[in-house]
Amino acid sequence: MKNLSGWIMGGLLLVCCIATSGIAGEQTDVSLETMTVTAQKQEENVQDVPMSISVFGEQDIEDRKIQSISEIADFVPNFMVFNEGGPGINTPSMRGIHAPFLSYTTSVGLFIDGVPVLSAFGYEDALLDIARIEVLRGPQGTLYGKNTEAGVVNIITAQPDNQFQGRVSGELGRMLSAEAGDKLKKDISFNVCGPIQKDRLFLGLAGQFYQRDGYIENITAGDTADDREHWSGKAHLRWTPMDQLDISLIATMLEHDDGSINMSLGEYGAAMYGVSIPGDRKVESNLDGTLTPRENSQALKIKYDINNSFTLTSITTRRAYNDKADGDLDFTSQTLSHVVKDHELKAMAQELRLNYASTQLKGLFGLYYDNDYKNLKTEIKSDYPSIASVTDRDIEGDTYAAFANVTYGLTRHLNLIAGLRYEQQDQEFEDNLDDRQFDDSWDAVTPKIGVEYHFAPEILTYASASKGYRSGGFNASAPNDSPYYSYDEEELWSYEIGIKNMLLDNRIILNGAVYYMDISDMQVNDAVSPTLSYLTNAAKATGKGVEVDAVVRVTEGLSLMGSFGYTDLEFDDFSDELGNYEGNRNTYTPDYTYTIGAQYRNSIGLYFRADLIGYGKMYFDRANEYSRDAYQLVNAKIGYETERFDVYLYGKNVFDEEYNSYGYWGGFYTIYSDPGEVGLQVNWRF
Repeated sequence: MKNLSGWIMGGLLLVCCIATSGIAGEQTDVSLETMTVTAQKQEENVQDVPMSISVFGEQDIEDRKIQSISEIADFVPNFMVFNEGGPGINTPSMRGIHAPFLSYTTSVGLFIDGVPVLSAFGYEDALLDIARIEVLRGPQGTLYGKNTEAGVVNIITAQPDNQFQGRVSGELGRMLSAEAGDKLKKDISFNVCGPIQKDRLFLGLAGQFYQRDGYIENITAGDTADDREHWSGKAHLRWTPMDQLDISLIATMLEHDDGSINMSLGEYGAAMYGVSIPGDRKVESNLDGTLTPRENSQALKIKYDINNSFTLTSITTRRAYNDKADGDLDFTSQTLSHVVKDHELKAMAQELRLNYASTQLKGLFGLYYDNDYKNLKTEIKSDYPSIASVTDRDIEGDTYAAFANVTYGLTRHLNLIAGLRYEQQDQEFEDNLDDRQFDDSWDAVTPKIGVEYHFAPEILTYASASKGYRSGGFNASAPNDSPYYSYDEEELWSYEIGIKNMLLDNRIILNGAVYYMDISDMQVNDAVSPTLSYLTNAAKATGKGVEVDAVVRVTEGLSLMGSFGYTDLEFDDFSDELGNYEGNRNTYTPDYTYTIGAQYRNSIGLYFRADLIGYGKMYFDRANEYSRDAYQLVNAKIGYETERFDVYLYGKNVFDEEYNSYGYWGGFYTIYSDPGEVGLQVNWRF
């Protein structure tokens, strides 16, 4: 691992050195553009934000062909989004911090136009008409609250204005390998926006239809098991009745009509059921599974500029996610474990904040509230009564918070940063079948303190200490009198030192950070007896790592870019009835991530891009017995661009690398990786 880290770090430095030597002879002014972000809930140049952050604008998203939350992570150091086998069930891991999806929490907050996604169920979004994606690394509890202990993904869609414009895009792709089916993928999307009344009322609309053939063969049924199809849409109505007031109402929807999960039995699962594994990307299911999750959300954003110094912002949001599915979890021709799931998740949130800005002082003060409701119904059908079961549970809670964040200029070059948030959560659990009821509450104070120093306008250094936490919850299977009926919040302190550079007349961006994390009351699956496990706060851990981002404009048309992240997160104290795990790595923690890319675009319309994306080895269990090996993917895109019309040939995972997750769920299952894909994309703008 150390040798690989050295090679990648050396490669990034070599890229910068080669590019620097080329730039020295260049006379053309082709400086890199920076971007304005709202990561700290106020507008700032991204190179002036004192934290590790990756930002992708509309053109970046198109160039990298980012079409999902997991593909955002491909280009962010120390970030991974793991798909748990089906659409809408994604669990993020950042800097080694990961929340099990059955805890109904996340370690990395996802916010879409201010709408918080509070669970791993529905941790996705159709990336329609996106203006900017900001990925903040490190605890964000001060500004964003619970379940942002490792970071935040902040997605901002485009705002309609006086300019009438639109875009239609179509794709036809083909998978490079599959066990059955036609191997085809189709994707059609559009967006259009413009004024209804000039300077005052604007409308934006966007939509997408996506269809992909399955690649897993169901031997019993004789067809593919995992076809995918979804529709998504967005409407954005913006009203500016006066120059100081900006009101937006944004509504989105996403509907799936999919086949089964892309999983099969692993060696341990097959042995438990006494069956053989039919082969790679094959199942013998006697049930054609369906996945039909539905999502809709609304956001009302009101921004009022009181004067040149004060701005008042209100964000009111609602989100509903209905996760319906039926499937064969034994993947055999017998009825051993068939599941019917109907999960309804609803959340309403309100944030009110006041921003202040002067030459020496910037401040943000806010109040937050949310109501989070989950109804979880699951039935497991089986010919064996000991396996069959029915559950019907409600979890409802309220969260209240007050927060503040201030940046004060001590000198012309030196700023002091201080933030504080107090948050309280009250939750209730009810089992609708056996009348079990629990309630609990948790509160947390999440401070942040930091300092930033500008050696020059183009060079920022910073140091910070911040606290983050993940909310507590309930163990649904625990009896009323059990001490394990609930577990507390997980907390961590993170210490970070970083530097941001714009070099050689803004031809090179080179950013880096090192960090150390102290994690206490860690939420882990704890075997309280040889046959019984609960989620408890039974572990402590420390994590440390490094992150580097580099972008180099070599010539007017040629850019090189790269990133590297290394994470070492190990248990300091964790043992249960099944073993001692001290010194083991945390689950879902790739020990490194990296990207190396090159892009060329010239004035006559030629375009080319290639990216190498890599992830290190990671473990699925606390004993570090089951793991996914390190892997790397190559994406490429070549095309011709005009003012109105573009055509591209693209490839994702062009060498069809398999990175299956053998050993998932304690060795019980295997999650298959998506095959490589090549295709044609056509865009028309008007």
